[in-house]
Amino acid sequence: MTVDTTLLATSLFVLFILVTLFMVYRANQQSKKSSDFFNAGGSLNGFQNGLAISADYMSAASFLGIAGLISLFGFDGFLYSIGFLVAWLLALLLVAEPLRNSGRFTMGDVVSFRMSQRPVRTAAATSTVIVSVFYLLAQMVGAGALVALLLGFTDPAAKNWIIVGVGLLMILYVTVGGMRGTSYVQITQAFLLITGATAMTVMVLWNFNFDLTGLLDKAAEMSGQGMAFLEPGGRFGVDIVGDPVATLIGKIDLISLALALVLGTAGLPHILIRFYTVPSSKVARKSVNWAIGNIGAFYLMTIALGFGAAALVPREVLGMGLNDDGSVVNRSGNVAAPQLALELGGGAGSLGGAIMLAFIGAIAFAVILATVSGLTLASSTSFAHDLYAKVIRKGKATEAEEVRAARVAALVIGLLAIVLAISAQGLNVAFLVGLAFAIAASGNLPAVLLTMFWKRFNTRGAVFAIYGGLGAALFLLILSPNFTGAANSFIPLETGIDINIFPLRNPGLISIPFGFFMGWLGTVTSNENTSAYYAELEVRSLTGADIGKPSSNK
Repeated sequence: MTVDTTLLATSLFVLFILVTLFMVYRANQQSKKSSDFFNAGGSLNGFQNGLAISADYMSAASFLGIAGLISLFGFDGFLYSIGFLVAWLLALLLVAEPLRNSGRFTMGDVVSFRMSQRPVRTAAATSTVIVSVFYLLAQMVGAGALVALLLGFTDPAAKNWIIVGVGLLMILYVTVGGMRGTSYVQITQAFLLITGATAMTVMVLWNFNFDLTGLLDKAAEMSGQGMAFLEPGGRFGVDIVGDPVATLIGKIDLISLALALVLGTAGLPHILIRFYTVPSSKVARKSVNWAIGNIGAFYLMTIALGFGAAALVPREVLGMGLNDDGSVVNRSGNVAAPQLALELGGGAGSLGGAIMLAFIGAIAFAVILATVSGLTLASSTSFAHDLYAKVIRKGKATEAEEVRAARVAALVIGLLAIVLAISAQGLNVAFLVGLAFAIAASGNLPAVLLTMFWKRFNTRGAVFAIYGGLGAALFLLILSPNFTGAANSFIPLETGIDINIFPLRNPGLISIPFGFFMGWLGTVTSNENTSAYYAELEVRSLTGADIGKPSSNK
């Protein structure tokens, strides 16, 4: 990397950080009560909340991970974009309005409404923290790869320190600004990301005279795979000659991934709490509509970004080639989008390339900060509101104590995410998010849907659904190639540890139905009858009546 690129990128990083820190400080000055910290006082309008949701969603997994997967694997990489986008229809139709009407700060507010408070809120808080940590891993791994590229760092220790810096910044954003400050940062950074992605898309198409066929043909040629690059089977469901079992497993894994992506959004805690930052269910629907528009346009642009990188960036740079010493270059493809920006600006060593690389990289880094802040806030809020205030203090905690507990939780969760992210740097960030989606869809989604739509559902059912789905996903994940036994496993091959006995890389196909089954099993094996409160929950979920009043549950 040239000195000019390094200096320019560093300057833009510092500028973004200073601006966002000022926003967080101003938000802290405006916060007067606990609701300001937890849900921005419910003061955001539909457009603002739509942009904030977009920033939560269009994260490192989208801008870096999906572009990298498309550039390396063609059609199969685009499957992530399809899954993420379709998932929003489920969130809009089944979750957004009822959740906004029925709760106050967290998913636990809704699930525990007609149940016994302590066991259900404990389970909800546990699931929220685990899902958030998995999602945090993806964002922080992406941040390490991105900043290392922009600043020319090659030492693995440098990436570790980058991850530490991102973690400390997100802790600062959450503990000082709360939801209000985090929302301001997310709104700004979503606008910047959409602007940057649009500019890159136009530049890619300009290179091919706005001829999509020419772009795809060039990408196929540069891939070395010909037209197979544009067809299914590059990464998922690959036909392995002489091994029908492995071929079948690959195809089943694709179905599992698709199920996790489509169902996971409606169970993501940092998305669910976004519905509480608006004043009414009508505004919640508007915010989801804005988010769908923003996210839909962005994911369409990932086609141009991914195939543009495949067509314009040399293959060995993208990640399929080797260094002189035989080491793999960027095998995860996490920095394909910044590498494309460099080529669009004129290539390495050019002033235009340096400007484009620094600008796009700084925008991606800013969005990563926004996403990790939202995730940390969701998990710390659930710990403080569900576990500390309602379980440990049995509803006797003051607002100030609840906020203080959330800040302490943000610190602990942030430090845990830093340690885990340092160990997960070899994995593609979009793939890591796919795992987070599977865990969210396995534990959170069954509990939320059964609470709102099954009259007989009770406390044991809610606890079984959350712990059963969550436990199944984590157990299968530990026994899969993600954890041990593969070249890019969480625990390296050289350790000699190998417990890889579950063949699927994404556990969603097994763990999601298991979560729903456990919800049913717990309900039918319990004599508890919560149907008397179901009518009240139904009225609240449909009309928003009596928001903020305590429920009549135990």
